[in-house]
Amino acid sequence: MTWFIENSRFMITISIVIILAYPFLQSCPPAEAIKSSNSDLDPLFNYRQSPNFKNSPKCTTFPISSIATKICNPSLVHISMTLDTKFLRGSVAAIHSILQHSHCPENLFFHFISSSDTINLEPHLGKIFPLLSFKIYYFNPGIVQNKISSSIRQTLEHPLNYARNYLAELLEPCVERVIYLDSDIVLVDDISNLWKASLGLSTVGSPQYCHANFTNYFTPKFWSHKKFFRAFHGRKPCYFNTGVMVIDLIKWRKYRYTKKLERWMKIQRVHRIYELGSLPPFLLVFAGKIAPIDQRWNQHGLGGDNLSGSCRNIHAGPVSLLHWSGGGKPWLRLDSNNSCPLDELWARYDLHG
Repeated sequence: MTWFIENSRFMITISIVIILAYPFLQSCPPAEAIKSSNSDLDPLFNYRQSPNFKNSPKCTTFPISSIATKICNPSLVHISMTLDTKFLRGSVAAIHSILQHSHCPENLFFHFISSSDTINLEPHLGKIFPLLSFKIYYFNPGIVQNKISSSIRQTLEHPLNYARNYLAELLEPCVERVIYLDSDIVLVDDISNLWKASLGLSTVGSPQYCHANFTNYFTPKFWSHKKFFRAFHGRKPCYFNTGVMVIDLIKWRKYRYTKKLERWMKIQRVHRIYELGSLPPFLLVFAGKIAPIDQRWNQHGLGGDNLSGSCRNIHAGPVSLLHWSGGGKPWLRLDSNNSCPLDELWARYDLHG
């Protein structure tokens, strides 16, 4: 089905079409309000409680065990996301959408990476999602503080953007595969279908876009120096978005990819070979070597460009995951009464307020 959204006049029509064509986009059951002194005093933690999503009869049932024991169960689907107060609303909506569309939500395990050592988000998540299996890992910003260079958007310079580089070190050694997701996404499909994606001999799997102008992701200085652009020798690099990745952590650890990413970050500090934060090092290391995953799993760019955050259309084709990458975030646009048509789809999973 081909989607075209010309402007906000068609918002109502498009919403009706989407709801009819995709039953999984229909409104979820009403959520209960969380009665908490914290939520009463601080609007940051003012969330409704999610419905309790249960496994379908066909799901594997795990015995009750501690989090430490459960993490190493090889039958779990492992999902990793960053977690901070600025993007907490987006993270909650993303989790809500994943649980709602999963046939086996109790078989999911979330690995949250946080760089805050002052605010404990664990009790707040526990109140919003009482049945959620998760662990919060502390990521020390000092690890990358001296490796980050300025970017075209200040948000891209946050140390937590680089936490995905260190998942193999942060997560338990028994976790062999993980799905990494940005906080500005919602799923409208069962995440287990993404989990099953074949990586073959590759370490990373992601939707790739070979029609994109790959040269735009690096500065002229990069392309004018053979010692830099020869990094792509022998491979045909295509753009991929690091906000949705399936990662083989066994291979990652074996080939020490964290060190390879850090090497390019150090080169960037001296030579200024790119402008886009944490994305280009991944392109330098993995572009042309990733396992391509169907593009339905990352309908990206819905946040517009990196500066103005203008409204964007959905790409042609089926949709399993919508991604508000770019400068415009749906919760901010909705709160300012300046939303884009597709922001209304994100709002279906918003539990804030």
